[in-house]
Amino acid sequence: MTTGVHKVNNYCVQTINIRKFVLSIRNRNRSKMAKVELLMPKMGESIIEATILKWVKNVGDKVEMDETILEIATDKVDSEIPSPVSGTIVEILYPEDSVVEVGKIIAIIATEGEDVKPAATPSVREEQPQEIVESSADIVQNIETIKAELTTTPVLFSDDERFYSPLVKSIAKQEKIDNAELSQIKGTGANGRVTKQDILAYIESGRSVPTSPSIDLPKPPTNVLPQAPPVSISGNVEIIEMDRMRKLIADHMVMSKQTAPHVTSFVEADVTNMVQWREKNKKKFQEKYGENITFTPLFIDAVVKSLKDFPMINISLDGNKIIIKKDINIGMAAALPSGNLIVPVVKNADYLNLAGLAKSVNDLAKRARENKLKPDEIKDGTFTITNVGTFGNVMGTPIINQPQVAILATGAIKKKPAVLETEYGDVIAIRQLMFLSLSYDHRIVDGSLGGSFLRRIADYLEKFDPNTTI
Repeated sequence: MTTGVHKVNNYCVQTINIRKFVLSIRNRNRSKMAKVELLMPKMGESIIEATILKWVKNVGDKVEMDETILEIATDKVDSEIPSPVSGTIVEILYPEDSVVEVGKIIAIIATEGEDVKPAATPSVREEQPQEIVESSADIVQNIETIKAELTTTPVLFSDDERFYSPLVKSIAKQEKIDNAELSQIKGTGANGRVTKQDILAYIESGRSVPTSPSIDLPKPPTNVLPQAPPVSISGNVEIIEMDRMRKLIADHMVMSKQTAPHVTSFVEADVTNMVQWREKNKKKFQEKYGENITFTPLFIDAVVKSLKDFPMINISLDGNKIIIKKDINIGMAAALPSGNLIVPVVKNADYLNLAGLAKSVNDLAKRARENKLKPDEIKDGTFTITNVGTFGNVMGTPIINQPQVAILATGAIKKKPAVLETEYGDVIAIRQLMFLSLSYDHRIVDGSLGGSFLRRIADYLEKFDPNTTI
């Protein structure tokens, strides 16, 4: 059996194969041991990690199904994570304040009837190999399976202190980049880690890394922003630290601007009919549905209709691949009392009538202010609306909520004199006007598509039927 294990170490040079091997053994052990692994949940398409704020339960504590075990935080929301089973916490793998990648095991729960031997909570998580008890036949079978998958000569990576993700190693293997060459690539990730973008940029540049000093000043990589000059602090000032959520929002905004070339288009819409209808029916709406009718559901309704007309706005971009979303999930940016921003999502908005949209919008907005949103309620958005008119602003140029490709800003509605065309000629009348602005990713959305989509939203708002029943 020892020889078999050594063979596994010799042949398992591809991370994907190692993972398959360990996963198959882990699944078999799990069924024998009746223990459940609690994983860091996925909180959204753009979220790859979360911070553990507080362990509500400790090692040795009993938990019921759906009982809160810990509290976590991302750049979008703070959330409570419930237990998937009833049992006892036997191991906690990460301490509080740890930043953990999505999908990582963060705790072990033993179900009822299991012989519980709690392990001490580590101050820093250490990856320890699980004790594997397998028959010789099982080991040989796994080795042969892995050997069969290794159809090409692998690129070997020596053991050094620099970490490379499985994806980076896979790309390096395909391009025949050995460890010595890989170590020369400047990483822009956390702690200088080489990211997918770094290695692809290196390959596209012709794999040229200077081996000797140059007399010219080196140019910074194109995917790294220049550092701002240091701030001179003098006089009557107060210095405060950014909170965790504000730091994460700042990083997300910078990432979006680095990722997508932003273009913003504007239109002015006459929403007089819509305003008058709401003013006339808001009391009846409240009496019938028990919900206030704001302008946000009306905006969402127009956006949903426009997305059906222009499905190439309801997309994401993954490298050179266009991902067309069949679901229409509308994110609505909401300002929190702390001044931070969160984007709850109205799922399947195209299946909701006006009353359903109003109920969903009011519920999400209320729980966002109370910090009671669930992880599922801030992920999978396909398009976002931000109402800058709430603050009295007439227009804005919002930043795209990655990985979406467009975001709409709705400005304040103002009474203005406007020229109307009638059968008796042009007249000047007082109308309710507002600006709509659309920021879009110019890599995939051209001015024609972005401008036409924005104009279509304005058309739906302007043609709002004043006789719409509630």
